[in-house]
Amino acid sequence: MLVAFSVAPSGTGRADGSVHDAVAAAVKVVRDSGLPNRTDSMFTTIEGEWDEVFDVVRRATEAVAPFGSRISLVLKADIRPGHTGELTGKLDRLEQALSDLD
Repeated sequence: MLVAFSVAPSGTGRADGSVHDAVAAAVKVVRDSGLPNRTDSMFTTIEGEWDEVFDVVRRATEAVAPFGSRISLVLKADIRPGHTGELTGKLDRLEQALSDLD
């Protein structure tokens, strides 16, 4: 399965509203997990089995907790039993479809 998630604190007390330190703490948990992952400007996507992926999401959320009085968590999951390598496979198929249009 693929799970894309975004986690951020609110009530940080920072004048600039920045949450980059909290997001860095969450992304470190993801990267240290050893699961295939990718982070972009909006989401971090993890690939793995249900229990291992959601354990990482839980721990990443917990890593954000010290940075604010509340936590916002947004999740989107692609659950496709029997498929692995989809973190890059989906993009490969998209790029091939785009090149076929030329």
